[in-house]
Amino acid sequence: MESSRIEQLKHRLHAFLWETPDLSALPWPRAIAVFVLRVVAVMVREFREGQLTLRAMSLVYTTLLSLVPLLALSFSVLKAFGVHNQIEPFLLQMLAPLGEKGAEITARVIDFVENVKVGVLGALGLGLLLYTVIALMQKIERAFNYTWHVQQTRPLGQRFSDYLSVLIVGPVLVFASIGFSASILNSDLMQALAEVEPFGSLLNVTTRLLPYLMIIAAFTFLYVFIPNTRVRLRSAFAGALVAGILWQTVGWAFTAFIVNATKYTAIYSAFASLIMFMIWLYLGWMILLVGASIAFYHQYPEYLLAEQRQPRLSGRLRERLALEACARVARAYHRGDAPPTATGLARALVVPRFTLQQLLDELEDAGILRRVADERVAYVPGREPGTLALADILAAVRGAGETRRPAEAPPDRRADAAADAVEQAVHAALDGRSLADLLEDQSADEGDTAGSR
Repeated sequence: MESSRIEQLKHRLHAFLWETPDLSALPWPRAIAVFVLRVVAVMVREFREGQLTLRAMSLVYTTLLSLVPLLALSFSVLKAFGVHNQIEPFLLQMLAPLGEKGAEITARVIDFVENVKVGVLGALGLGLLLYTVIALMQKIERAFNYTWHVQQTRPLGQRFSDYLSVLIVGPVLVFASIGFSASILNSDLMQALAEVEPFGSLLNVTTRLLPYLMIIAAFTFLYVFIPNTRVRLRSAFAGALVAGILWQTVGWAFTAFIVNATKYTAIYSAFASLIMFMIWLYLGWMILLVGASIAFYHQYPEYLLAEQRQPRLSGRLRERLALEACARVARAYHRGDAPPTATGLARALVVPRFTLQQLLDELEDAGILRRVADERVAYVPGREPGTLALADILAAVRGAGETRRPAEAPPDRRADAAADAVEQAVHAALDGRSLADLLEDQSADEGDTAGSR
């Protein structure tokens, strides 16, 4: 009896979450509730698969190796602007949940940083320092690219230019904004306004919210810049808002844990500070990756409906999707419309973009399609549609990633003959038809539909 009630409850919850794919058809309160619950369900699946935790642990290891070189590089840049003394308060704030251990770790890290003399490292030492820092940035980009289902990384030259610009300009902007905010809040005008209501209460609320706003702004910047894809600002802000709230909430909980963790200090002795620091790093990276996932699902809510992260397509469905995608690209080219993007094609074909992207890459490698880059990556036919045989499109999809048969595994003649017969039947059925024929067929269908009206 109890098990039947649980099954009924599961069925009702499943129907509430998934029976309406298009949330725009629902009233907005229910649409928001369904979207939030879908995100929670998908995030639980992400945690169960283990990729988020694995990448967070990898980033912890890389951070431990790169922390001192990163701060040394930032210290050298900030010293030229005269704001290098703000690194220590910044670290104290970031490690505040560690309590006294945070102050101890900050003092040791600052001591290490001050002992690193960038000017006397030499060419090899400076190169290793930059490599360690860039390796951390590359690891972060790969983690974000995985979240955003992006296969391509930035080219090597672009990596150095983008990463170094962030590492050089980023700290200056961050600490300049911190100093500017502090000077504004401590100015005589603000002190005078603080004595006048309701400005005093408003200023008090703003001061309390300022740490949240700074964290959210930093996370928004990371979500927009780091992934090698176009991220909408509102989606990045949605993920940063959740991540910022989680950061402060988890920070309070971790502070309470540190206060009541005296027995762990007794067990681990001198290693207690390092272990707590690693745990906090892990939680911080986990929060950052969770926010990136929420930003992704906010920008592409249709991916919440996928039953698994990488849906598997049958060979037959892959061939049909390839033909339909090529037809839509050729149709836009023939009409003189803007080249369709991968996202637009995925939405038109009702398939996840990252699944269709693999097919588009295969067609591009075979010369069937050609990628054009404007503000967004889009596709045009690789050559004139009249010269693109439909059989070649199917062959490009079927033979993608194919390797030669090992010499020690001779083919079976009868099996090979049957496979050849299938290939010949496909070519005979298509009878030399090209991609242009699909355009003519579509035009005829549209004319018949218009005539029937």
